[in-house]
Amino acid sequence: MNELTILSKAMIQERKDILLSILGGFIAGIAGVALFSASGYMISQTVFAPPLYTLIVLTSMVKLLGFLRAASRYGERLYSHRATFSMLSRLRTSFFAKLIPVTPGILNKNRSGDLLARIVGDVESLQNYFLRVAYPPIMVVMVFLATMLFTSAFSIWIACLLVLGMLITAFVVPGIVLLGQRKIYGRVRQQRALLSTEVTEVLYGFRDLKVYGQLEQREQQLQQASAALATEQKQAASHLLRGQSMHVFVTYLVTWGVLALSAFLIVDGAFAGVFLAMLILATQTVFEEAAAMAILPLYKQDSEHAAQRLAETVPTSDVQPVQPSGEVSADQAVSIDLSGVNFQYEGEWRPALRELSLQLAAGSKTAIVGPSGSGKSTIMDLLLKLRAPTSGDIRLNDVSVKELNEESIWQGTNVVLQQSHFFRGTIRDNLLLNGEGHSDKQLSAVLDKVQLPNKLLTDMVYEKGENLSDGEKQRLALARAMLRKGRLWLLDEPTSSLDYVTEQRVLQHLLAQAAEDTLLLICHRLTGLEEMDRIVVMDQGKIVESGSFSELMEQKGYFYEMKQIERQMIGDAGA
Repeated sequence: MNELTILSKAMIQERKDILLSILGGFIAGIAGVALFSASGYMISQTVFAPPLYTLIVLTSMVKLLGFLRAASRYGERLYSHRATFSMLSRLRTSFFAKLIPVTPGILNKNRSGDLLARIVGDVESLQNYFLRVAYPPIMVVMVFLATMLFTSAFSIWIACLLVLGMLITAFVVPGIVLLGQRKIYGRVRQQRALLSTEVTEVLYGFRDLKVYGQLEQREQQLQQASAALATEQKQAASHLLRGQSMHVFVTYLVTWGVLALSAFLIVDGAFAGVFLAMLILATQTVFEEAAAMAILPLYKQDSEHAAQRLAETVPTSDVQPVQPSGEVSADQAVSIDLSGVNFQYEGEWRPALRELSLQLAAGSKTAIVGPSGSGKSTIMDLLLKLRAPTSGDIRLNDVSVKELNEESIWQGTNVVLQQSHFFRGTIRDNLLLNGEGHSDKQLSAVLDKVQLPNKLLTDMVYEKGENLSDGEKQRLALARAMLRKGRLWLLDEPTSSLDYVTEQRVLQHLLAQAAEDTLLLICHRLTGLEEMDRIVVMDQGKIVESGSFSELMEQKGYFYEMKQIERQMIGDAGA
């Protein structure tokens, strides 16, 4: 399958360990067959009271073969598992490398629990591809051919019987196991992803479910999903056990066939009876090496299904887009130029931006206002190269973003998103995400600027900032941005949860630090915009007004009406 191409390439990269594991497995298999053959021959020889040196040689051979089998089996396990874990590491790295560039779109298409199941469970499932799918046939062919050549030296008819038994083991039994397998294992993986999704959503929404009295209902859904998964897993285990049982049946059937055929040949004088026990034990041992063939289709289908789900998540093209080499200068303020930009989200009938043209001079301070859904936040995503415009051109410092390395844009930009993520740890840990070295004195100073003087650097922050208010989250996000050294500021609703007094104090410190930089502020509230060089009013993906605060108020257009409504609301709230 095309989805397994990357896994095949990973196997090639680990070819040294794979070849060593194959060599170890072959030696272990042959040593096992030789060990039991020698044991059977020694048992037969004792009946005829052979010379003492014969028994000493046979006993020593058995001991040496036992030691050789154990050592080579250890080497096989060592190198095969080391190769497998190395391949898994490469797979994870490759998968995440493909996932990161398309993360915004992926998060919109997939539920987080299902995405987590793919990232963890499906990648883990691919570890069986080499150990359970690619490796067993090689071992069976190599060990069986050597055993068949050994057996044919004593009886060609017994060798033919072994060939027939091996064909049944390698093709007939797996074929029977394969019937109905795809549906069973497909349902297992779907139920596992469904359970993971439900658990994730219950954990994230526990508080809301509790408040709205829906927790018990979701718990019942979880139990139903868990029971459904257990049922499907039970059916899959029964299917697996059926294949193993059929293999054991074929093994004993062939063994009894060898016994009966040997007895006939001994009576006919075409076969020496002293070799009977040797061939019986050799038959059982070689078929033990083929036991993995019975369940090979199960692991093959499981690996293919996991690879297919990963391929559905991210592009599977082997040709990775080359990152452009252009960089945003960190020594000068950034100019912004959007020319005829159109953008439409996948699955949406209405474009988010329509023929948008906007020029912002280096060092300017611009606010973008407008109702929700007017396309304000989309502009930020396009500037950060998180999304690509449907048409049009975006230029930073007269260089198209298509020619700029995305990491250069991120490193040169101080960003505050509407929803900033906070990791479990201390406030110090969350402030130092940029990896730059800042002293505790600098960190405390920036906390004062964002009006958080009572917060200690050692105070704990829970996952997703659960122990912080929305206002504290926004101020911590601003503090994080103010610790960076970028010359472009992109702020999306950075103070929407703050009271007016705190908002004005924070913005004063922010504007003072960004005095020589380019600043783009996206907001709903219109207070404090007198400090902006330019205000852009958007509606339904288009610019409807643009100018300074005084100019827009004199025009008495859209912005003027919005401002009058806000003043009235503030007055009513004050009354």
